[in-house]
Order: sequence, then structure tokens, then C-alpha cells
Amino acid sequence: MLRRFCLCETLTSERKRKAIFGLADSAALIPKFLLAGFMTKMKSLAKQTAVYGLSNMLGKFLNWCLVPLYTYVLTNSAEYGVVTNLYAWTALLLVILTYGMETGFFRFANKEGLEPKKVYSTILWCVFGTSVLFACAGVLFSDGIAGVLGYSAHPEYVSIMCVIVAMDAFGCIPFAYLRYENKALRFALLKLLMILVNIGFNLFFLVACPKIMETAPGVIDWFYKPDYGVGYVFVSNLFSTIFVTLMLTPQICKAGFSFDKALLREVLKYSLPLLVLGVAGIMNQTIDKIIFPYLLPDRADADAQLGIYGACFKVAMVMMVFTQAFRYAYEPFVFAQNKGGDKKKEYSDAMKFFIIFSWLIFLGMVFYIDILKFVIRSDYWEGLRVIPIILVSYLLQGVFFNLSLWYKLTDKTQYGAYLSLIGFCVILSVNVIFVPKYGYMASAFASMACYFVVVVLSYILGQKYYPVRYDLKSAALYSIVAIAMYIVSQTYSDCNVWLKYIGNTILMILYVVIIVKRDLPLKALLRR
Repeated sequence: MLRRFCLCETLTSERKRKAIFGLADSAALIPKFLLAGFMTKMKSLAKQTAVYGLSNMLGKFLNWCLVPLYTYVLTNSAEYGVVTNLYAWTALLLVILTYGMETGFFRFANKEGLEPKKVYSTILWCVFGTSVLFACAGVLFSDGIAGVLGYSAHPEYVSIMCVIVAMDAFGCIPFAYLRYENKALRFALLKLLMILVNIGFNLFFLVACPKIMETAPGVIDWFYKPDYGVGYVFVSNLFSTIFVTLMLTPQICKAGFSFDKALLREVLKYSLPLLVLGVAGIMNQTIDKIIFPYLLPDRADADAQLGIYGACFKVAMVMMVFTQAFRYAYEPFVFAQNKGGDKKKEYSDAMKFFIIFSWLIFLGMVFYIDILKFVIRSDYWEGLRVIPIILVSYLLQGVFFNLSLWYKLTDKTQYGAYLSLIGFCVILSVNVIFVPKYGYMASAFASMACYFVVVVLSYILGQKYYPVRYDLKSAALYSIVAIAMYIVSQTYSDCNVWLKYIGNTILMILYVVIIVKRDLPLKALLRR
């Protein structure tokens, strides 16, 4: 769906977390029944983390399943290029329309002396107002906006997407309130229901309706247009967003109608700076897909190339899902470990094993790409060459996240914004300079260059402000081994398919053997 699951904020209130860690630090001095209460709270936190994490992974997988549907059902890659471009725009607009208020809600709802319900109501109706204004403006000026974006034949695409992103932005706040109330299960179910409803409508419009038109056209010809094609992707998204907004009605009603202007000024003062960081971060992920149609002289060719690039980018999402899963486990670990003193060795080990297993996923995907390629239709296969580059980009993105602990633990979060802005400049300049000549391959390399630069800069700054002795030797070793194995596999890529699979499997086994011999001895694991 449009909105990534924004689960990186605090899952429980600040006061609860402080109470929990305070109990942990003085566990030896408190009665057993209080210690039992502490353990219950920790189990609850772990359970909620699992619910959020697993539902997020499942949601991403379900959304990923739409990729083969679109590539096999839509007429050509240009139509999927339209999907890729408009969803990149909406991801950016969603960050702008929430303008840090989701994080602001958690900050002020847990602030001493403030009533959480008043904070919720004030923020909810503020975001509601800006969302309504945006939706109205988008609908009123849809013709002009569609012309600028290159969709003058379908201004309704703009209208639909503006309404969707407005409802999504408004829905962020009730979803945040669910998390504040520790209703992880309801949160997860609503997210998954939204995705399932979207998939259901996509299947109905793109698969079922064409079949019905062949046998009983009179049943659906009053609303279904066979030549509308990609438009039904956006219609399906609209229906699913309306559905989940209605399901959020109980949380919306809880807000009441209180509105505190003085409180709002304080919240905006806190939240708006976060907008810069959010926009910079999302632009690094979407700018190539936003500007791509403007960088080639032929718009039809640009849409076709963007469709191929977008589909192959989605195929490589396995690495991103692993990075996200690691993030769920790692971020709570970092802050919890930091309470116990110097845990830099643990941070170094976490980085090492992230790199080890990221390269393992890389090899698994590139070695068996001839199987994975059937996820998308054959006319998209020419873009498979970008997958190794995209996988490395995701790996570097994960390394950057690991490195980011230095500015989080030292409260120098402004450096996160600076690094994101530098990355944005890199990815924008590489796209503008090289896409006109090299097409989507330049976009793939731009993404990799962006994260390579921010990784290097973050490492240098981190060693200055919060030095951690990362195992650079192991990182270099596994990187060199994985890249060398990939190069070796390319030397016999034109051989018989079974010989190729045998050779690649031998290389995979060899990589695993190196891991076991060097860093994960089986005897030690069995003893544990």
C-alpha cells in the first residue's frame, strides 16, 4: 500500500519504558512480586514487537504479491511505469502531509502535565484540516497537475491519488493512537485487512471482470470499462483506503472535538523539523522514480523503462524485508544495551552478522535469478541486470541504519538529516546526468552511490563522536568473497541450466562453510 508501516517510533509510552528500565536496574532491591510484574511487562513488550514486526513482514509480502499480478495482467510495462511513478509521488506526499505529527503525538501524549486525549484530538483535527485542504486542491486542479505529470488523458488518476493520500495521512493519527493504547493486534489486523481488501479489488477488476465480460457482459458493463486498465489499480486502492478509514471510526470518535491552539504550536515546533528529515529520507528512495519520466525525450519509452525498473526493484525487496526485520530486532536492542554501559562490542558483532547474512541473501537471489524471474512477465526480464545493484543498495542502506546508532545515542540526530540531504544530492545528480544516456541502469547505480556515500560519511563521523571498533576485516572479507563468487558465477551463466545451478549451489555451500568455520562454529552453537 501507499504507506510503509511506520513502526520505528516508540511502541509503548515513554513513562512505561522508563519504569521498566528503572525496575531492571534495581531488580535486586525489589520484592519478587514487583520483579514478576516487570517480567510481565517485558513479555508484553516482546509480544507487541512480534505482532508489529510479523504483521509488517506479512503485509509487505502480500503487497509484493501484487507485482506478478500487475506485470502479467497489465497490457505493457508502460502501464506499470505509471503505477511506479504515481506511487513514488504519493509516498513523498504522505510524509509531507503528516509533517512529523505522528512522532509529535507520541512525544506530547507522554509528556508530564498534558492530557493524552487532548493531544490526540488537537493533532487529529489539525491533520484532518490539512488533509481535506490537500484533497480539495488536488481534485480542483487535477487537470493542470495531470498535465504537468504527463497524465493529461487521465486527470482522474490525480484526483483519486490525492484523495487516497489525504485519507492515509489522516489515518496515521488514529493508527498512532492504537499503538499508544497498546492495541497491537487491532493495529496489525486493520493494516492487513486494508491490504487484503486492496488485493481483493485488484483481483476483481483486473482478473474477474475481464472473464465476466467474455461470458456475461450485461452483468458488469454498467460500471466496468475493459480499456481502463491501470486505472483500476488506483480505484482498488481508493476502495481499500475508504474501508480502513471507516474501520478507524471508533478511534476517531474517541478524540472528541477539543482543540488547543497553544498546544498545537508546541507540537508543530517539535514536529516540523522532523519533516525535513522525513522528506530527505523518502526522497532518497523515490526521487529516481519521480523524475525518471522527465529525463528521457520520449514519454512512452520513459514509462516503459520505468515499469521495468520498478518491477525489478520490487523483485529485489527480499533484501529490504530482511533489513526491516533486522531493524525491528536491532533498534530496541541498541537502546536497551546502552542502558547497561559500554556495549560497543555487541554493536560491532551486530553489524558483522548483518553484513554476513545480507551477502548470503544476495548470493541466494543472484544465483537463482532464473527461477525468481518468473515472478514477472518475460518482457520485464531485460531489467533483471539491475537486481544485483539494487541488492547492494539495500545492503548499504542496512549498514547505514546500523551506523546511525552513533547520532541516536549521542542525541546528534541533526546529522541524520545532513547525511540524508547529502545522499539526496548524490542520487539526484547521478540520475540527471546519466539517465538520459543509460536509462534505468543509471538510476540503479545512483541509488547504490547514494548509500555508499552516506555509509562512508556516517562511519567517519561515528568514529569521531561515538567510536565503535567495527570488524572491518570481516566485512571486507565477506564482501570480497561474495562479489568474487558472483563474478565466477557469471563466467558460466550461459551453460546448461542444471550445470549452472550445480555450480551456484556449490558456491552457496562454500560461502556457508566459510561462515560456519569462521564465525558460527556448530559446536559452540550446539553447546548453547
